[in-house]
Amino acid sequence: MKSQDAQSQPEQQNIHPASNAQKLERGLRTDGAEARLRLLDAALLLFANHGFAKASTREIARTAEVNISAISYYFGDKMGLYCAVFRDPRYNPEIKPEVFEGDDFRASMTALVHGFTDALRQGEKAALFMKLYCREMLEPTGLWQDEIETVIKPAHAGLAQCISRYLGLQEPDADVQRLAFSVSGLALSLFVNLDVIEAIQPDLINSQPAIDQYVQRIIDFALAMCEAELRRRQTA
Repeated sequence: MKSQDAQSQPEQQNIHPASNAQKLERGLRTDGAEARLRLLDAALLLFANHGFAKASTREIARTAEVNISAISYYFGDKMGLYCAVFRDPRYNPEIKPEVFEGDDFRASMTALVHGFTDALRQGEKAALFMKLYCREMLEPTGLWQDEIETVIKPAHAGLAQCISRYLGLQEPDADVQRLAFSVSGLALSLFVNLDVIEAIQPDLINSQPAIDQYVQRIIDFALAMCEAELRRRQTA
């Protein structure tokens, strides 16, 4: 991180009064982690509500209560900040293909579901991130397509291969691909349908224990779908 690199460099001695830039840098060093998080949270709010083009860096800095120079200090520019928000692991945790390589099938399904649903523990910010995701699809900057290529495709390939092993297959066939999309869709639907669930049955997601139970049921449903496919193939 830029802040860590800056912290590792010795301060320059200067007999003259510090410039505004030097004052800003010292302030950021003193409270760097908190300032960076405030920028991420403010940017999430404004990018989600107004989109990348209409959200100004000045308004983001004002909302975060930091100097506008902090954006370039931490993120380089507006696009750098947008990328950091879009890929913030608090709301968009990456599902590594490696989680599907073990022999414990339930552990792999558990990792998959948690990868989609852990962001729900962030409360209202999770809904904001879903709004940001939808905006990126409607007003693309290129990040969504990049995520498909670099994150989603490898994770899906790992999931499909994991299901193939469970079914005793060497490689995924068309039905394995359908099952992989269906399994991941179970978890994704919880994220996408937040507003619908809150309108119809809010007690299913209105507390951490409720979310925990919902997530556990999704894991059970995913395993049941895979078991049903195994039985179908055995009796075909």
